[in-house]
Amino acid sequence: MHLPHPRLGSARSAVAPFIVMDVMAHAARLEHAGAHVIHMEVGQPAAPAPGAARRAAAAALERGQLGYTAALGMPSLRARIARHYAETHGLAIDPERVVVTSGSSAGFILAFLGLFEAGARVAIAAPGYPPYRHVLAALGCEPVLIETRAEDRYALTPETLRAAHREKALAGVLVASPANPTGTMMDRAALAALHACARELGLAFVSDEIYHGLDYAFPAVSAVAIAEDAIVINSFSKYFCMTGWRVGWMIVPPGLVRTMERLQQNLSISVPTLSQIAAEAAFDARDEMEAIKHGYEENRKILIEGLPKAGLDRFLPVDGAFYLYADVSAFTSDSAAFATRLLDSAHVAATPGVDFDPYRGHDFLRFCYAGSPAEMHEAVARIGNFLKAG
Repeated sequence: MHLPHPRLGSARSAVAPFIVMDVMAHAARLEHAGAHVIHMEVGQPAAPAPGAARRAAAAALERGQLGYTAALGMPSLRARIARHYAETHGLAIDPERVVVTSGSSAGFILAFLGLFEAGARVAIAAPGYPPYRHVLAALGCEPVLIETRAEDRYALTPETLRAAHREKALAGVLVASPANPTGTMMDRAALAALHACARELGLAFVSDEIYHGLDYAFPAVSAVAIAEDAIVINSFSKYFCMTGWRVGWMIVPPGLVRTMERLQQNLSISVPTLSQIAAEAAFDARDEMEAIKHGYEENRKILIEGLPKAGLDRFLPVDGAFYLYADVSAFTSDSAAFATRLLDSAHVAATPGVDFDPYRGHDFLRFCYAGSPAEMHEAVARIGNFLKAG
């Protein structure tokens, strides 16, 4: 008697890969063979976690016991995050609305599970961060990609949101400012107008604010300053240089706190205690973080001034985050193949735009400038030589 083989892999698990991680793996193989690769593919600060965070973690390890915390997070960390909004945005946020998460990634999972039924259609911008659509699809929702335009700073608008909703009803919308991969931002008026439209249409509003603090063109505006019904997702990964610590947070409407608590209790119990202790201490390192931000500003200037001389003279406004999204259509119509050649020949790792935009991504590369100024100068030189060589 032959028993049927168990099915390996559900339909919902058949999401596309996060291509930047494949590029990172390719770069690692080259490095293992002795190449000096300049990493501009993954959105990860080159600087370590702030000293205050590392010292707090070391002290906690010496004390020994690190048990579970409350599902919503350590009360002291939730209070410190709320205080951060008072210090940064002049906002009085009830600490009870703060949910500590395992990075922003867990925040998106909690938000999508808490807000949307299976089959719900959720609007996101194209280009945009790939896991938005991949996580939505894995949870049984339908990501609705809306193409953005230069005149709108590559952000969703009330007009484009209405048009997508008229075509077939939406359940929610997700925005990001500063955005990945474009580095562009929405000002207060644009963010408020989009939220007003979403409220009028009865849509949930989720704001990804993971790159707040890394703004250059104008100050970033938090959605919690506009409306209490918005869900804000943030993290210690980018501004605070704590990617591997996997700790982030959400600000949720009062009526959703218990929902998020129940989900977190069951999905992860709590966020690692050591990471929470380090994250709370990181708020005491703002001077250190601002110095790192000034380094990004220097890198931004190197690329903005150097890449046109090297041959890449078309890129989106570099308002915030630490990304430059460059148009490479003068050289290729296949950004994935172009990125592979750039990595193999010039040992510069960049992410093809198809990771972020299935419509026009074949014409773009994303460069992360979170490394050192010396690396940025070297990258510009290598890219210039690569383009000249054809």
